[in-house]
Amino acid sequence: MAEDAYDPRDPARPKQADKKFKLSVQAGNVEDVEDSRAEPMLSADRVAAQQPAAATSVPGNGRVVEFTTPRSKLIQEADAAIRADLEGFPRALAAYTALSSDPEALAHWDMANYITMRKLGYNDHGRVHSFITGAASLAITELLLEAGIKPDLMESGIGDADDVYLTVILGTMLHDIGNQIHRVSHEQHGVTLALPILDRIMGPLYSDPFKRVKVRSFILSSINCHDLNPPPLTLEGGITAVADGTDITKGRGRKAFSLGSVDIHSISALAVDQVVIERGRNTPVLISVTMNNSGGIFQVEEVLAPKVIRTPMQPYVELRAATRPHGEEQILSRVRLSGDHFVMDLESGEQVEVEVEDRQKQAQEAVAAALDIGVERR
Repeated sequence: MAEDAYDPRDPARPKQADKKFKLSVQAGNVEDVEDSRAEPMLSADRVAAQQPAAATSVPGNGRVVEFTTPRSKLIQEADAAIRADLEGFPRALAAYTALSSDPEALAHWDMANYITMRKLGYNDHGRVHSFITGAASLAITELLLEAGIKPDLMESGIGDADDVYLTVILGTMLHDIGNQIHRVSHEQHGVTLALPILDRIMGPLYSDPFKRVKVRSFILSSINCHDLNPPPLTLEGGITAVADGTDITKGRGRKAFSLGSVDIHSISALAVDQVVIERGRNTPVLISVTMNNSGGIFQVEEVLAPKVIRTPMQPYVELRAATRPHGEEQILSRVRLSGDHFVMDLESGEQVEVEVEDRQKQAQEAVAAALDIGVERR
């Protein structure tokens, strides 16, 4: 496909003003109950057939979340969104189709989840997370292209929109597979593990190895930089990082919570009902977070906001969070990101502005200072 083949003004393209990517979780209650064991990891042939897991009581102490959107439904909805976005981009669609059923990738996702959830008590980092963030990344990419923003692959002249979509979907869906080795340095482990999969998938799609290797470099960079360690330098890497940060709803926190990981991460994830990605009024991308409890602001500040602020996506994203007008006694009604500060509207009518606390950046700066190497070197 020629680089100028993508025309956002083409009437055949869907109208973004009417299109949203919405991640929400079916309603329910979180209750103190007897211990419930999480469902086992799924083999490739069981994904589509899985039914909603019922909460069963087992003697012991613990908690279980009574609500959830079944993981099979989340995957099916994400798959439908991805395929709709890739319609008209044959290389990207072929790459996604190959990846979504690749036995090696499926095993990577399951083992990444085993380490992060069973051994560390973290939120989901496996198959569901990869499909959800994949769908989110394409929604963001389409909004950027519709606004005339050229990602680095196009800006550099290396590829066209089809190559951009291929890069974004492969990089985003494979970004967390390194967790199966260890959470520490999982970004770099992910690069190593992704290489044979990328070569197997991309080989038949790129007859020119020179171009294939160049496109692949953008994918590897996205994997390596998704957790801001180091921050991404390309827009494609920024898309993957931000998409990763959007998966903060209570559906992701459910399993860790039921396994006994009752901490600020799992609790705050249960406070986020919905994330919507759509066209913004002042920016190409608007990310709206709806919380049932102001505790969800931890997810916005710790997980999502740094991935907007510290990536090339910052000029193109508007981030807003609001609490539902019921439930707990409301302290906070709305939050929006302005530069590297949150502007918070309180129920009292007061407006408060605070700097986003980027703990990962602070840790990196502390290490650099201790080693006397400086944060940036030129």
